[in-house]
Formats: sequence, structure tokens, C-alpha cells
Amino acid sequence: MRIGELASRSKVSTRALRYYEEQGILSSERTPSGQRIYADSAVDRVRLIQHFYAAGLGSRTIATILPYVDAGHAEPEVIESLRAERARITTSVAELEEAGRKLDQVIELAVRPDPEHCPSLREQPAVRDTASV
Repeated sequence: MRIGELASRSKVSTRALRYYEEQGILSSERTPSGQRIYADSAVDRVRLIQHFYAAGLGSRTIATILPYVDAGHAEPEVIESLRAERARITTSVAELEEAGRKLDQVIELAVRPDPEHCPSLREQPAVRDTASV
């Protein structure tokens, strides 16, 4: 199948498919005129690549993992690398959740300022009664 059909069937752009080839994670044959021709199995390969990207993996990591996927067996260091990536993502999620909690506090202070956090509310000047002067 040609690149446009693969893009349509796998729901990715032709640009993404070209990028995957540049990264060595997708392959095609070439016609004499230079057009890309993909095997029917390329649809499943692209979906797998998309799954890996959605899991937070970069193209270099994907390129490292795909041969093991093809072989049906991963070396222990590959599994450890994936576990380290999972730990990195878990840490990032925790940091983002903390940032979200702090942002909620900022929003609350913007909606309802209090003297503890807003210096201008701490020392309100006494209101003078100018009518009696």
C-alpha cells in the first residue's frame, strides 16, 4: 500500500510515517520512481508505535524496543530501562499533581484574599469620619 493509504488506515499523518522511517522504526520498499510501498502489516506496526508514543516513550527508546517485540523476548536490561521510564513518568505525574494543588491555592487566594497572604489587607488604614471635622 502507498503512504496515503497507510496514513488513512492507521490514522496518522504521512509526515509522521516519514518521520518513523527516518527514525528507523518503520520500513518501506521503494518503487522505481521512489514512491514508498508498505506491507499490510505496517498498519499494525504504526499502531504499535503510536501506543509506545502514548506511553511516553521517545523514538530512540522505541527503536531499541521494537527488535525485542519482533523477537517476542526482551533482555533484562530492556525491561529495567522500561521500568526506569515508568518511574520517571510516575515522578512527573506526582510533580504535576503538586503543581495543580498549588495552583488551586493561588486561585483560591485570588478569589478570596486573606490578610495572612495579602499584605494590603493586614493593615487597613482607619477610615476617618470627615463629616465631623
